[in-house]
Amino acid sequence: MSVSPLRFTSSVRVGDVARAVVTRDAARAQKFLAGTQPHGPIAHKTPELRRRGAVAGKDSGDSRGQAQVGLSDDTQAVDDTIDATDTALIYTASLGVGSPPTDYVLIIDTGSSNTWVGANKKYKKTSTSKDTGRDVSVSYGSGFFRGREYTDHVTLSPSLTVKSQSIGVASTSRGFNNVDGILGIGPVDLTQGTIGGGTPVPTITDNLFKQGTITTESIGIFYQPSTSAGSIANGELTFGGIDSSKIVGDVNYVPITGTSPASRYWGVDQTIVYGSRGELILGLTSGIVDTGTTLILIATDAFQTYQQITGATLDQTTGLLTITASQFENLQSLFFNIGGISYELTPNAQIWPRSLNAQIGGDANSIYLVVSDLQSPSGQGLDFISMTSFT
Repeated sequence: MSVSPLRFTSSVRVGDVARAVVTRDAARAQKFLAGTQPHGPIAHKTPELRRRGAVAGKDSGDSRGQAQVGLSDDTQAVDDTIDATDTALIYTASLGVGSPPTDYVLIIDTGSSNTWVGANKKYKKTSTSKDTGRDVSVSYGSGFFRGREYTDHVTLSPSLTVKSQSIGVASTSRGFNNVDGILGIGPVDLTQGTIGGGTPVPTITDNLFKQGTITTESIGIFYQPSTSAGSIANGELTFGGIDSSKIVGDVNYVPITGTSPASRYWGVDQTIVYGSRGELILGLTSGIVDTGTTLILIATDAFQTYQQITGATLDQTTGLLTITASQFENLQSLFFNIGGISYELTPNAQIWPRSLNAQIGGDANSIYLVVSDLQSPSGQGLDFISMTSFT
């Protein structure tokens, strides 16, 4: 189905959208940092809830590419792929619910695990819809939804259908304009306590695996940066493996970090260095990959070091770091070392696409950096959040 673009241009004042993104990402980070699920603190984690996991990336030297999160080292390419649409600030996917299916446009989120609809387009009951009688509620830091749990058929593609999938049907929601809800593909533990009764519910990925649709419980995520306004289907999700046509070099796997609270999400350990001289930005520490976060967030002390090295100044209108044209000419790559492999974020990848400055209410001639302040010092167990701007 076609997706209407999120409109952030003529109807907003200068800087409004960028500042809203900075505020939203910071609020989301505070949820993660507080050691909370989207709905509240984790009371306990039973052995049944513990999920062994791995996060993988490509070894290519390319600054943008595919990151895979999952539970296996299966690198065989598969056909079970769906489109992901870039709306400049977030990525969305279209899926069908019911039989016959009604299409919904959902935000792709690895930082939460409940899938729900009804924020914009209302849920349409069909012969496969079943009201479980349980309430559901999830808070995301800068938004929330409340409603009812149903089970229903979910169709991601002709080859990817889940029977009796738990979905939330929103009776009220906030912060989800122009989308219908969320496709939650985080660890299953994050659903605990979101639905009446307190027990976790299997995610779409869990059920694809349990029902034999995919042979490996993993997700390959490919996002290609946009350079033009509007909604563009330039990304994809691959369930059960990776799309080998989207990578160069080997896929490298690392275990989920053991450091809390990053360990409760798709968390990894890494160091960040700057430039050819290897100036240390952030020592070995833990953080997460999160498709629901637009910017690259790093701990406050690391952010201050990065700002000092690059000579960037904080733009009071947008809340983003900005550099001059001459500073951009001297900007060097950031290197993220994960599991002994160095992943390069080139100078061009560190800036917001200049052709999209209007999408965030920015000045057309300014150069904005996508590295932002986590608003917490390092050593908290979650010192960085990377994804949408680093894929």
